[in-house]
Amino acid sequence: MPFPIEEWYYEVPVITRTYVTAVVLTTLACQLDLVSPFHLYFNWTLIWRSRQWWRLITSFLYFGNFSLDFLFHMFFLVRYSRMLEEGSFRGRTADFLWFLLFGMLATIGMSPLLPARTSIPFLSSPLTFMLVYVWSRRNAFIRMNFLGIFTFTAPYLPWVLLGFTILLNNQWPAGDLMGLAVGHVYYFLDDVYPRMEISEGRRLLRAPEFLKRMIEI
Repeated sequence: MPFPIEEWYYEVPVITRTYVTAVVLTTLACQLDLVSPFHLYFNWTLIWRSRQWWRLITSFLYFGNFSLDFLFHMFFLVRYSRMLEEGSFRGRTADFLWFLLFGMLATIGMSPLLPARTSIPFLSSPLTFMLVYVWSRRNAFIRMNFLGIFTFTAPYLPWVLLGFTILLNNQWPAGDLMGLAVGHVYYFLDDVYPRMEISEGRRLLRAPEFLKRMIEI
């Protein structure tokens, strides 16, 4: 008889489950000193000059060692990734994977534009914020409650989280803002543009056929 945690784990959709598992295993490896976070973080110089290509992936797999902050990020990652995969991407696993790949590539592309003092060594947080943003725009009429203090509709969720982060840290969260920008670009291209007359109904961000065939294997 499976344990409740095992039942919950296998109920999580495959892409979300795979990503979360990779994050937990990476964090565990760092916690046990099997690998150092210094070998995982995003650094263009090390990627291009030293050919440490794995950093393009590992920088999305680390939120810091096990802590309250780690649990906070994991809550948002699991919750909003799962709701997107089971909601607007239901039955479109390849499109959801393509959505995550778009977010990763866009985040990598934007990272060199940040000033040196606001550089982000790990890109996992911006990717999570992108998930939150896209979910909030696609569920515009859902009412939410923040800490039992006030209620608002889902599209305001990213801004509430931004404000809360600024109050806690007394600085602008560059990673969250990057995730918001990437999420807005995706939302415009996949939700707004196809409804515009100029698009003629075309969807620019559909998963390529080779990816769909791979997922179906």
